[in-house]
Amino acid sequence: MLDPKLIRSDPDRVKEAVRAKNQSNADVDRWLALDTERRETVTRVEELKAERNSASREIGALMKAGGDASIQQDRVREMGEEIRRLDERVREVDEALADLAQWFPNLPHESVPRGDESMNQVLRTWGEPVKHGFPARPHDVLGTALGLFDFEKATRMSGSGFAVFTGMGARLERALIQFMLDLHTAEHGYTEVSTPYLVKPESARGTGQLPKLADDMYRTDVDGLYLIPTAEVSITNLYAGDTLREEDLPIRHVGYSPCFRREAGSYGKETKGLTRVHQFDKVEMVKFVPPERSYEELESLIGNAEEVLRRLGLAYRVVLLASGDLSFAAAKCCDLEVWAPGAGRWLEVSSCSNFEDFQARRAGIRMKPAGGGKATYPHTLNGSGLALPRTVIALLETHQTERGTVTVPEPLRPYLGGLAELG
Repeated sequence: MLDPKLIRSDPDRVKEAVRAKNQSNADVDRWLALDTERRETVTRVEELKAERNSASREIGALMKAGGDASIQQDRVREMGEEIRRLDERVREVDEALADLAQWFPNLPHESVPRGDESMNQVLRTWGEPVKHGFPARPHDVLGTALGLFDFEKATRMSGSGFAVFTGMGARLERALIQFMLDLHTAEHGYTEVSTPYLVKPESARGTGQLPKLADDMYRTDVDGLYLIPTAEVSITNLYAGDTLREEDLPIRHVGYSPCFRREAGSYGKETKGLTRVHQFDKVEMVKFVPPERSYEELESLIGNAEEVLRRLGLAYRVVLLASGDLSFAAAKCCDLEVWAPGAGRWLEVSSCSNFEDFQARRAGIRMKPAGGGKATYPHTLNGSGLALPRTVIALLETHQTERGTVTVPEPLRPYLGGLAELG
């Protein structure tokens, strides 16, 4: 949620953000007109109340003196009816303002390139993209041959866009989750949480998934709850409506969850294997930090996600997203893209974002300054650490051998009973 003072004082900047993020539902001019009407109406209500109070005193004096106050009484009744009518209009305008405001995207940070995804910038790379000396097999062929996946059974029970992990495939996925959680808690200073996979609409609105991404989310018809598209939603809402103390920040949480996405608008894209699925596992990092530290914390968040890839021996690059590729709620975002030699391309495995105070305002998360004074808003950040499907793709395709086996990276072996090779 944007600060109303910002919308009033710099509407052109808000309109630039709307254009930059292609947010056609955001009507800044309509919001400004309603906001002006509201302030004028509230002023009129205060004037009428003052006039009514004065008239009431006059009525009292007239009646005390034995005079006729019927004209003044009629006027007081008329003013009361007008006040009630105007108060109702203020409530209607407040609802309209809130509805309009929820469509205003966060403002891109000044360092974000303006333009579509062609303006994304590669900030750095790590490792050399693997080029095998033999025909590299894509993950779906390799994993099926090794008995790690069963896509046919998944399609039979749930339709396309789902996967069944079997045998060592299921154990590999569990090992990756445990490895990531242990790394982030033991070495990166995060506190692990396990949060619900179903949330109220208010929670999804708080983090900015609703109303923008309503078509991409799964909703339960009976009670209106939403399956989370990422643990970001439920972890961030741990503090919805709370006032945090600045001296207790930063708060860093990490949690595992399955994620559910309809992938609306992507029909027919990347349908093979694990590249684009409706249900997948992910380890998510979320931070609550003082505003002046948020971009420093963004860099450390990106570094935490990078460390997972480095330890798994996977070549990757860090990409700064342009405004047209930026999410609705993010002020700045860097994607981590891993090299998949079987597919011969880069695949996104993490998005690390700074939302500044956008989510905190929407979710009502406040911060009490350490030096006292009026409560303000902390900044929130999150990043995948990592998303499992494409990490599994890159791991299998990078560490495959000519014999059709897969070498297990050293950090994962303790989680697989010391196993050094999948075969």
